[in-house]
Amino acid sequence: MQNKGPIRLFLILLAVVSIYQLFFTWKAKSVEKQAYEYAVTKAETSQYATNSAKDSAVKKIQKYYFDSIATEPVISIGIGSWKPIQYTYSDVKNNELNLGLDLQGGVSVILEVSVEDVIKGLANNTTDPTFNKALIAARKESAAKEDLLTTFFRKFEQVKAEDGTDVKLSSPEIFGNAALRSKITSGMSEEAVKKLVREEVEGAVDRAFEILRARIDKFGVSSPTIQRLPGTDQISIELAGVSDAERVRKLLQSTAALEFWTVFTPQDVIPYFIEANTRLKEIQDLKNPKQETAEAAAKKDTARVTEDMGADSLRKIAEQMLDEAEKSATAEPETGENPLFDVLYPVQEMSSVVAYVHIKDTATVNKYLNMPEITDLRGKYGLEYAGFYWGNKPTRFDKTLMELYAIRSNRQGVPPLSGDVINDAYQSYDEHSQPAVSMSMDATGASIWAKMTEERKNDPTGNNFIAIVLDKNVYSAPGVKSVITGGRSEISGQFDVKEAKDLANILKAGKLPAPARIVQSEIVGPSLGQESITAGMISFAIAFVIVLVWMVFFYSKSGFYADIAIFVNILFIFGILASLGATLTLPGIAGIILTIGMAVDANVIINERIKEELRLGKSDKQAVRDGYGNAYSSIIDANVTTFLTSLILFIFGKGPIQGFATTMMIGIITSLITAIFVSRLFIEADLKHGRKLNVSTSIVKNWFMNTNFQFIAKKNAFYILSAVLIVCSFTAMAVRGFDKSIDFVGGRTYTIRFDQPVSTEEVAASLGDVLVENGEKQIPEVKTFGTERQVKISTKFMSQKTGEEVDDMVDKTIFEGLKKFYPEGFSYAEFTSGEGLGIMEANVVGPTIADDIKTSTVWALGLSLAIIFLYILIRFRKWQYSAGCIAASVHNVIIVFGVFALFHGILPFSLQIDQTFVAAILTVIGYALNDNVIVFDRIREEIKNNPRKDISTLSNIAINKTLGRTINTSMSTFLVILIIFIWGGDSIRGFMLAMGIGVIVGTYSSIFIATPVMLDLTKRREAKKALAESNKA
Repeated sequence: MQNKGPIRLFLILLAVVSIYQLFFTWKAKSVEKQAYEYAVTKAETSQYATNSAKDSAVKKIQKYYFDSIATEPVISIGIGSWKPIQYTYSDVKNNELNLGLDLQGGVSVILEVSVEDVIKGLANNTTDPTFNKALIAARKESAAKEDLLTTFFRKFEQVKAEDGTDVKLSSPEIFGNAALRSKITSGMSEEAVKKLVREEVEGAVDRAFEILRARIDKFGVSSPTIQRLPGTDQISIELAGVSDAERVRKLLQSTAALEFWTVFTPQDVIPYFIEANTRLKEIQDLKNPKQETAEAAAKKDTARVTEDMGADSLRKIAEQMLDEAEKSATAEPETGENPLFDVLYPVQEMSSVVAYVHIKDTATVNKYLNMPEITDLRGKYGLEYAGFYWGNKPTRFDKTLMELYAIRSNRQGVPPLSGDVINDAYQSYDEHSQPAVSMSMDATGASIWAKMTEERKNDPTGNNFIAIVLDKNVYSAPGVKSVITGGRSEISGQFDVKEAKDLANILKAGKLPAPARIVQSEIVGPSLGQESITAGMISFAIAFVIVLVWMVFFYSKSGFYADIAIFVNILFIFGILASLGATLTLPGIAGIILTIGMAVDANVIINERIKEELRLGKSDKQAVRDGYGNAYSSIIDANVTTFLTSLILFIFGKGPIQGFATTMMIGIITSLITAIFVSRLFIEADLKHGRKLNVSTSIVKNWFMNTNFQFIAKKNAFYILSAVLIVCSFTAMAVRGFDKSIDFVGGRTYTIRFDQPVSTEEVAASLGDVLVENGEKQIPEVKTFGTERQVKISTKFMSQKTGEEVDDMVDKTIFEGLKKFYPEGFSYAEFTSGEGLGIMEANVVGPTIADDIKTSTVWALGLSLAIIFLYILIRFRKWQYSAGCIAASVHNVIIVFGVFALFHGILPFSLQIDQTFVAAILTVIGYALNDNVIVFDRIREEIKNNPRKDISTLSNIAINKTLGRTINTSMSTFLVILIIFIWGGDSIRGFMLAMGIGVIVGTYSSIFIATPVMLDLTKRREAKKALAESNKA
């Protein structure tokens, strides 16, 4: 092998980087363990009324622990006191390997879309008194058994009757406005208007759902759970491994209402502030007559202002007021000599900022500026439509101060330019190399933006500022120095890179049709259950060790070197996943298992080819050179085909499909690198030092030698077997159908509290015994929710039926399944009271797999099969090879579906069709594809070496020559799956069963389906060609 030095250096560097990245994961877990132990120890020193109170205390102490070490390095690299490389806990968390909801849990949020704002928006923010009285009354009533819109319609009729008005919902002043004129006409009946308005409200909530999903997809969280709660205005969201509550709040609650406004300067508003201060003093004096002398002084100040409104005078007066405010604040702030200027500090120079206010005083300033007596003064100074907005963050120079801006609004409150014109947004850097958000506008926006910037640039007063406002907060208000054409703009502010990226993603996803607020937020445990995860990891480790031992048993020292390559491969996979910030989920683990199988396969192919070369009498060095050379074609073809499939799945797939595809692509690349280079470096080092090459042990030396099974001759028998299996599968699918999970059909969720910690596995098993529908157990998903004494249960039991009687029946059934976990004598009434223990919350939820995910998955699979067909066509130059691969893939998928249809409800574990099942199907396709290409590659080689022999004979020889490789690879992969299936826990048995069946039928089809189909199609084509030639003769 040439260029050993650079290859060795590259492998060492990649290993170091992988270990470096994974070190952050280890350190993060170590710090979290210390925090938990510290919190438990501290909590034990106090007495608590309930266990829940103790759990809450532990959480608070943990948070305090993390806050206390927030700025302290947890990793320091250097010599002695010189440690130039340091990482805080936050740095470590940002670099650790992310795990999905199924493996580590995360945060669960219930988000409520403001239907009231949607209704107002549909009515164009009407001032009609009947409408507004009805809406206020509906909001106050907040009926639990009907939605806000229904309550509003009822109250609207009541207000009309009480006030004796005859206003209709279709009135131009209400819903018959310009925006809805094409849908609502003046002669439309009230019922028709109500129906249409309800459709618009539903559409708005659905749009909010889609926009939030688009934001979350860009948030860097893999496989989030997003559900619409039917019959409500709420959306349930679960985000994996997220602990930054403020970031989640901004991401989900921001309406993304981007606006561009011109502003008033301090010179415009200081006179108003001065009179407002005077008026506030008068109001205080009415409550406290002792302050009359101060009132007189304030009146003199106001008179002085009205005499001369020049900038110099304003500045002197403002400075005097500020001096007085500072003195009063220092001496006796409670005297209130200058109520407004005690808390607000006007800016003196030309600026877009009009004042500074301490964070603690912002609520007071808001209260003052929104008092009717103060807002009435605005018209006098040309500020009747002014809007006072805060900056989005404290100032750079003083983190206790907020900036106050005065926006130049209008009667309609419509900005000259809004975020609707933004067609792209991305994180960038401003002229000071600070993180910013760059935006581009469509043609309409670019034209308005150019006009706005031109007006500001040429403003005679020097007011060249434009404020960029998002959700009523000013992010920046720069001065315009030149006309900006082309629709480019930038939001600069006090961002870090993550905040800038989040803002860009929010702007790209679009504006929410109405504000949304978080009404509930809890930490959730892993959906697979901690017991299943632990058992799964242990069983995987055991299976992996057995595979490594098997490789040594079968290939001796060469097998040991292959083990090193496989181990390094796993290190690279996890290291790259961590460095890319990817999230590992159960579908991702499926991809890793498949890539491990492919890595084993690559090493098996190489060792089998070396053995063949040695049997031909070649020297060790020549056998290694030729063995690797002959193996390259098979390995590269199999891996490239699978990589292209994964790439298509990544580009066009969503949710679990992308997680699977990510790990597959990474694993394929690392498998190629390690199989081709790592083991060879060790083997050639042995040869260089004169050590003998051992590629088999004495026990297995003659296994699979000179096999001559007549696979092709028996193809018709296996066709019949496959046909029977396919017919049985279709029959099972037609007669029994599938056990679709809550992911696909929706269902019910319950938050249930216990008086002691419970095992999610035991709770699920106990409920599975009572949640029986149509003779089948409906085993629910159970995960911890907040504390170990509270769980969230998701079940599709009776999901297709609704009504109070059904709800009551389901509640009673769940109580029967859970009462053994409660103290003796605990009643159903207590269980459903919603107080203390039992059901804390119950909801009906929609499916988590939206229609577009289903559609994208089908398209991704279709395109993947098309890519397979084209690649094999190009590589093998015959479409018959492509057809053989596709036939085998379809054959395998049908049989796996058939098994799940036939045995659901019969086997003692869940065989639901859920997101992880989709990943298992992809694994089945990938595994069989790898097998097929290996066999086809060997057939091509045999045809090349023996062009005069019959293709059927050569195909049979190729299958026999690859039989050792086929059995070794299949056994290794199946062994891993079998051990995890047996000891991995109930929650992942269905997933492992699908993968295990896939390995079996994939191995079977590569021998008995793909190759025979290819041969039959080839022979048919040759027969037609021969017939045509004979007819021509």
